[in-house]
Amino acid sequence: MQQTLEPLITSAWLAAWDKGDLDALDGLVAAGYTRTSKATGATVDLAGLKSEIAAVREAFPDLRTTVDDVVEGDGTVAVFWTSTGTHTHEYLGVPATGLTVQTRGSNILVLEDGRIVSESVTWDGSELLAGLGIRPLRGIAAPAVSDGDDFPELDPDLMKAFNRQFITGVTVVTTKEGETPKGLAANSYCSVSLEPPLVLVCVQKTSSTYSALFSSSHLGINILGTEQLDTVKVFASKAADKFSELDWHEGPKGSPLLDGSAASLEAEIQERFQAKTHTVFICRVRHAETSSTAPMVYKAGRFFDGAELAEL
Repeated sequence: MQQTLEPLITSAWLAAWDKGDLDALDGLVAAGYTRTSKATGATVDLAGLKSEIAAVREAFPDLRTTVDDVVEGDGTVAVFWTSTGTHTHEYLGVPATGLTVQTRGSNILVLEDGRIVSESVTWDGSELLAGLGIRPLRGIAAPAVSDGDDFPELDPDLMKAFNRQFITGVTVVTTKEGETPKGLAANSYCSVSLEPPLVLVCVQKTSSTYSALFSSSHLGINILGTEQLDTVKVFASKAADKFSELDWHEGPKGSPLLDGSAASLEAEIQERFQAKTHTVFICRVRHAETSSTAPMVYKAGRFFDGAELAEL
């Protein structure tokens, strides 16, 4: 069986993944074919597989796959493969990074009358994203397993009311797209650790700065001072050039740092975690600046003078 199936499997596989000839799979699978990911448990039919291949090929148009081995079992065939491609278009919500990545996997094919009736695959899209330095947060993509208790979805208004009780500073996250400075206002910043010096910031995927952050190795985080209320308004807007009326200077790696800030830092992006509508960037601080300027304070949609806080 291996002598007749191995060339057929290999040729159809490479035609579909490397050349985009999705119809080459039609003669390989049986009616009712299913494909299950061991990583996520998700199952698709032949149409779903074709859609997945098309999405990967659009994001990695130079994709090249090597079938490393095909091993016959009792009514099964195991296919081991390696794929390499350059990320030049959006994939699973991640803007193009320009990075070339390599991923490996294996598929166990269940055969009946010489056709594939089902297969399980050890690879899924999140593994490819991991090669780009992007990881999904556990428990975000799929519902958490409970102890048998059914909990209703939390009322969004209650979550908003909770968030309004939390007081934060105000930051502007900056980077460059080529030679063009980019930035957005954010209050979802916190220090992760001092040794090593790690910080995190959450960025919404709809932000105009989002794609630039993915192609950057470093970013700047500026804690705004009490005299920078106009700066907040600029970065909360959709202005085409948010830096045209601002004074700023570059960090050692070129990240824009805003003059007049209470503090600024430049950090190397080390991890990117996907969390539905946002991406969490974990960064190692490489440069920091502080001043005597009092920080701006934010609570429930309003801004306050950080110098006027009453000590308890």
